[in-house]
Amino acid sequence: MDPADLVDQSFGPYPFFVSPAQVGEFISVTRDLHHRWKEAAPPGFMAAALFVVAPELLSQLEGRSVIHGEQSFTWMRALEVGATLAVSGKVTRSRERGGVHFTTFDIEVSDGEEVVATGSSLFLISGEETPARTDRERPEPAHDDRGSGADDMVAASRADLIHYAAATGDWNPIHWDHDAAVAAGMPGVVVHGLLQAAWALRTATMPTVGQSPLIRARIRFRNPLLPADPAEVHSEWTDNDVNIRLMGGDQTYITARVEFADE
Repeated sequence: MDPADLVDQSFGPYPFFVSPAQVGEFISVTRDLHHRWKEAAPPGFMAAALFVVAPELLSQLEGRSVIHGEQSFTWMRALEVGATLAVSGKVTRSRERGGVHFTTFDIEVSDGEEVVATGSSLFLISGEETPARTDRERPEPAHDDRGSGADDMVAASRADLIHYAAATGDWNPIHWDHDAAVAAGMPGVVVHGLLQAAWALRTATMPTVGQSPLIRARIRFRNPLLPADPAEVHSEWTDNDVNIRLMGGDQTYITARVEFADE
């Protein structure tokens, strides 16, 4: 299907159970703090809400590669562990440039009476022709290899990517299937952009208190991060927000601006 034909198409609402087991798996794979997130899910768990509805959209794009270009989230309140919410989605815009469709997909999470959180995704969708295979293809590292960075750096193994996919429902094959990733123009399997976003949001919440520490976040995915490649989280703080950059050497993987709730 032509992505332009999806504009104004709605998906859901579908039930979204904030499962204690699923939240626990998310906390473990993102290496967040279990004792901090008992009553509410970490803000990055909004990825699981997105992938309640996104698979139906992606199923209509079979044969095209889909890459996450940008993501924003807004929280009206925390996602309470054990709550059953509803998620709906809508394609709000699609424009084609250079054979790539830049498609915006908005979601809304509600409790049946009030909106709990919202999100907006920018997906980069290939044209009808299969993208050219990259000349940067590399062998995949061992499944449990996280690289050899310093203790304060972040990295993911291929096993971590499977655990993250299970915790969020993000089973895009470029994150677990080498051939699919190479066919999409990647050197191999790539780390989920929203896993990297979870690392950034974890950094943003570290100095905060309470279960609803954030108002909104905007994340841009700049370059693919590969499994076992360590990266460093750089942050610049003000009174009301933090700018975060995930980097490896002079390569920037994601940038994020995160705004805090009033104490």
